[in-house]
Amino acid sequence: MTPYTHIVRYYECDRMGITHHSNYIRFMEEARIDWMDQLGYGYERMEQQGIVSPVTAISCQYKHATTFKDAILISLTVAELTALKITFNYTMRVGDTVVCTASSTHCFLHNGRPVPIQQQFPDFYQAILALQQ
Repeated sequence: MTPYTHIVRYYECDRMGITHHSNYIRFMEEARIDWMDQLGYGYERMEQQGIVSPVTAISCQYKHATTFKDAILISLTVAELTALKITFNYTMRVGDTVVCTASSTHCFLHNGRPVPIQQQFPDFYQAILALQQ
């Protein structure tokens, strides 16, 4: 999979000219959506089938500051996949410097109830398993 690149925008920086920490969560979402599109199973496809995937946990470790116009390269891997949850790991770099490592966990819901993704969306589940091998 091709890593996702986010160019820091001016409005994403605080008064000190540093990218505000809250934006990294959005960068993770952008990278995750891009990753799913590359996999061929975008959010639109899941939502058309009535499946949503809310965040159940998130963690960020900020290593170095980024600033306006920095190109943050975001690599994403699947750390864990179960019937009901998926956990992603993110590594964000500017050049060779790691600026943030993070993870997010998501469950799968259909009509507000947990659903086993391998039964409800088997092609998606198998595509992720194939990436892990």
